[in-house]
Amino acid sequence: RRFHARHAALARSYLYQISRRRSALGKPFVWWVKDALDAAAMARAARRFEGMHDFQSFTDQDPEETSTKVDVRSVDVREDGSLILIRILGSHFLWKMARRMVGVLAEVGRGSLADDDVARLLRTPSETVAPLTAPPSGLFLERVLYEGDPPPGALRPVLSL
Repeated sequence: RRFHARHAALARSYLYQISRRRSALGKPFVWWVKDALDAAAMARAARRFEGMHDFQSFTDQDPEETSTKVDVRSVDVREDGSLILIRILGSHFLWKMARRMVGVLAEVGRGSLADDDVARLLRTPSETVAPLTAPPSGLFLERVLYEGDPPPGALRPVLSL
């Protein structure tokens, strides 16, 4: 059997960086959110994403996608100085899924949504997408895991501000 980089992958991890402080140098590497964010509330809500769920509310319609079910193995939220780091480890990802998950977590952090709202979006999937899509700046494909690879290590920023 021939190796195929995409199909042989067992999991992928994405890292998203939110900055609470404006930085000209960091602009391409973070999403600057000027509102106060409750990282602890975001971490609690992040646990709702873990497990096998239908992420239809977190993606655009794609005729090539046969299923919108994804096994999210973990979602970690950690503060690092002025940054909030979010790592999502999953079997695979749908178009814009990670950015919409982060957008919803930011709304939880602002107090606009509760973790029960996250559960509702997962429980009742619809073509109406999640309320906020985080911008692409701040999102990094951190790792692709293959058979025998260790899980991702400590959650660290790509760029310290």
